[in-house]
Amino acid sequence: MDTTQPPEFELAMQEAPKRQKVKRDVSVDAHERDRDYLSASEMESLLASAKKGRFGLRDHTMLLVSYRHGLRVSEACALTKDDLDLDGARIWVKRLKDGLSTTQPLQGDEMRALRAYLRTRTDDLPWVFLSSQGGQMTRQNVNYLIQQSATRAGLGDVNPHMLRHSCGHALAEKGTDTRLMQDWLGHRDIRHTSWYSRTSAKRFDKVWE
Repeated sequence: MDTTQPPEFELAMQEAPKRQKVKRDVSVDAHERDRDYLSASEMESLLASAKKGRFGLRDHTMLLVSYRHGLRVSEACALTKDDLDLDGARIWVKRLKDGLSTTQPLQGDEMRALRAYLRTRTDDLPWVFLSSQGGQMTRQNVNYLIQQSATRAGLGDVNPHMLRHSCGHALAEKGTDTRLMQDWLGHRDIRHTSWYSRTSAKRFDKVWE
């Protein structure tokens, strides 16, 4: 069988534009491959376990505030007492990565935890959460305390950023408006926020009804 292509076919192939490979935006959806957040019940277990550590009051308070406000670990470590308005039940959330900083309400359990923890402090250091050495908390400190709490709770491998994702998913499960979630989490790009809404089980509740 003659497999020689006609001249016009060869010419067309030479003139055809080469197709470009388009990369997916890994900054938006790379974390969709695995579940990288804790459910509401898992968060309850983690928070309860945090209370049982050597610095249980600090650890529980830090994880609770980080979860409720979707703090990055660096944002939690940088939180200062001046960022808290306990009389007005407000917290100033200073976002990093060019995020939107906002004043957010503190819930009753957060207020009680913060007041109880701060009453144990006799120093005049500015940070809300201090390490066992008496200085500013570091990423390594937070990684360690979360992993210890997760191990006691039987949750396996948990990292600090999972608390931020857990916040987003909890808000999505409550049916929170995506624009409101965007501002709460400080996202400049709404695509990062819409991921929580798209992967939330709530939107599928009536699929079979």
